[in-house]
Amino acid sequence: MFNLMIMSTIIIMLSMIMMFIASIISKKSFMDREKSSPFECGFDPKSSSRIPFSLRFFLITIIFLIFDVEIALLMPMIIVLNYSNIIMWTLTSMFFILILLIGLYHEWNMGALEWSS
Repeated sequence: MFNLMIMSTIIIMLSMIMMFIASIISKKSFMDREKSSPFECGFDPKSSSRIPFSLRFFLITIIFLIFDVEIALLMPMIIVLNYSNIIMWTLTSMFFILILLIGLYHEWNMGALEWSS
């Protein structure tokens, strides 16, 4: 029991010493205006950094992610072509691409792809 207490004390002391040394070493004495300011794509913010972003930009991003994932689903279809029935492969591929085109047409009609409005 006494050995366990000694080992625990040594471990705690070593941990505290290491944290103290790390905090001393990591202190930066040179404060630069660029390093202390928030990153805003290379320009200085003229107003609050908590302004809401454009909902249009968010929708375009979501549409891009959806179509990006769907492209990743289309890529293995080329490999499967060698191992499957050509008629079933064609029907499945055309059905999948038709669903993508219907979704794109719907987004176009709803105006989600128009940036300026």
